[in-house]
Amino acid sequence: MMSSRNDKNRLQAEAWIGDAILCLWARLHILNDAGLVDGPKCIRITSNQFLAAFGDPTAVEAELGRVYQTQGEAAAFRWIEERLAPTFLRQEENRRKRLGTRRVSEQG
Repeated sequence: MMSSRNDKNRLQAEAWIGDAILCLWARLHILNDAGLVDGPKCIRITSNQFLAAFGDPTAVEAELGRVYQTQGEAAAFRWIEERLAPTFLRQEENRRKRLGTRRVSEQG
């Protein structure tokens, strides 16, 4: 029983770190892409609803946390860009089309 509790605590700790890294990546990506703060967009990419498309959200965040802890920030960001970002960007494009809005970079 103690081992199971320790495993759960370790998983939660790794997920906590992974969540922070995902949030940092999301904020940097949004600022670099749109040049503005977009809290709702950040929430969409860091939400459990979005992460559930890749498996258990805690497990996804924990995997990211482990990548960060063992390989560093650049590797963690690459992990996000390879595994999560393509799906998120497709969802955002579909959302944009559904709402009939233009990308910020297309406005002006």
